[in-house]
Amino acid sequence: MEFSIKSGSPEKQRVACVVVGVYEPRRLSASAQIIDQASGGYLSEILRRGDMDGKPGSTLLLHRVPETLGDRVLLVGLGKEREFREKPYRDAVRAAVRTLDETGATEAALYLTEEAVRRHDQAWRVEQAVVVALDSQYRFDRMKSRHEDEPRRPLRKMILAVSRRGVLAQGEAAAVRGLAIAAGMKLAKDLGNLPGNVCTPSYLADQARALAKEHGLTVQVLERQDMEKLGMGSFLSVAKGSDEPPKFIVLQHKGGGKKDKPVVLVGKGITFDSGGISLKPGADMDEMKYDMSGAASVLGALKATAMLNLPLNVVGLIPTCENLPSGRANKPGDIVTSMSGQTIEILNTDAEGRLILCDALTYAERFEPAAVVDIATLTGACVIALGNVATGLMANDDALARELLHAGETAYDRCWHLPLWDDYQEQLKSNFADMANIGGRPAGTITAACFLSRFAKKYDWAHLDIAGTAWKSGKEKGSTGRPVPLLVHFLVNRAGKKV
Repeated sequence: MEFSIKSGSPEKQRVACVVVGVYEPRRLSASAQIIDQASGGYLSEILRRGDMDGKPGSTLLLHRVPETLGDRVLLVGLGKEREFREKPYRDAVRAAVRTLDETGATEAALYLTEEAVRRHDQAWRVEQAVVVALDSQYRFDRMKSRHEDEPRRPLRKMILAVSRRGVLAQGEAAAVRGLAIAAGMKLAKDLGNLPGNVCTPSYLADQARALAKEHGLTVQVLERQDMEKLGMGSFLSVAKGSDEPPKFIVLQHKGGGKKDKPVVLVGKGITFDSGGISLKPGADMDEMKYDMSGAASVLGALKATAMLNLPLNVVGLIPTCENLPSGRANKPGDIVTSMSGQTIEILNTDAEGRLILCDALTYAERFEPAAVVDIATLTGACVIALGNVATGLMANDDALARELLHAGETAYDRCWHLPLWDDYQEQLKSNFADMANIGGRPAGTITAACFLSRFAKKYDWAHLDIAGTAWKSGKEKGSTGRPVPLLVHFLVNRAGKKV
């Protein structure tokens, strides 16, 4: 979809459809009032008849509204004005786009971007409109022989209205940022939705190479023998149960100075997780193809970073393999030696994500990073604690944690700061090795982060557990593309540049 930013009166827009809002109870928004005045009270009469009451997500399509140049006017319910915040705004944009896709209107002027949203400016509203609109139109159908669900004539062009000419430049920059975020999310969603027989570690490596070629990034893919030389015994122990060769992807955006320390993003890339010898239940195991969503989000964030040409050095590290049971697979009770030299007793082979991430965190030391953030669908405990709303955040540096919290609030891709106290480390004690790979049922999300923290002592580090937020189950099952928006805003803020 193409986007443009425009300042102008809604009744004068010569487009297929003009979109304006209605608050509860039956109160026209400012842009709707302008159309109502121009049309001699046409909209007010509709509200009086009870055809639209302004309930959140409701829509009403009108044709040939008097004294307007647009072919249609779409009324979108915004709910109560005093409660009109981030979620109702995004829901209203989503409802508008989905309705427009069904009408056959291929272009529209959206005036919802003029509505005030508490604590957010015009740029935020424009960026969110772009991200939500493209997310609403996302379809994953490349594995289908028929594309029956596609709109016959989907929305192709959208004008995003701003209240005055003085904010046009701000709006245009926000649209560019929204397009980059949406492109990164699409890449992450496509990878997360692909089945495990297609999206293998080798496939991820090929995607990284293609991304590097398209956007001028540098890429290196380490093979099994390279990892053996580095001593990545923990990572390789997970990979040995599968016939698919493991890959360790190093992707770099060099937008900063040569001496500038990079931000390192580490993404868990388990392309299918059966649980290994500690086999998962069969129900819903198909969803374990999304266990590489951390890797997908790193690729998506780097794509957006390159599109925005951020003046920042960013390194993406992706350890990727499958976790399958075989005669070669890890067994409960096995002890492996990590790249750091620390030994790990594997009490549960289904706690494999931390076993591949720990070696990646040790590898990150060679970049002398300004900060390291790992992203992983790590624990079912995080889903129980936070559901699919907030990502779990733990960090060894409070300032870094605050950066990520702020970025998440701005992007509406929120996380929640959980403690990383030394008291929890006690649960990882082992009689036979330096540590166990699990700490029991209590505080499972936190003890997983405690495990990783033992490999991240030489730099500022944060961990994002996206087990609940990277995927949605049920009727609309599929990848969400999170936390790409959070990561992009974090990197934009780090770059100190509003693009």
